[in-house]
Amino acid sequence: MTDEIEQSPSAALIWQKSSFSGGPQGNCLYIATAPDGTLRLRESDDPDVILATGPQGLAGLLHHARSAATRGPDTRVHG
Repeated sequence: MTDEIEQSPSAALIWQKSSFSGGPQGNCLYIATAPDGTLRLRESDDPDVILATGPQGLAGLLHHARSAATRGPDTRVHG
């Protein structure tokens, strides 16, 4: 995956909160599309750390998260 993590202000981006965010712990995930077309992800815990990825990278992350949720907390994937 060719994703990168950047430390920068994100005021110019329009952030959308995930519909799965906001549980009792208040952990929220946000996504935005940058002017160059890349997708940006950030957490409410540390909003200045932004993960930049493309559609394939996000699809891979979601696939992994769904697979891990299906397997349960005791199963780990190493690779």
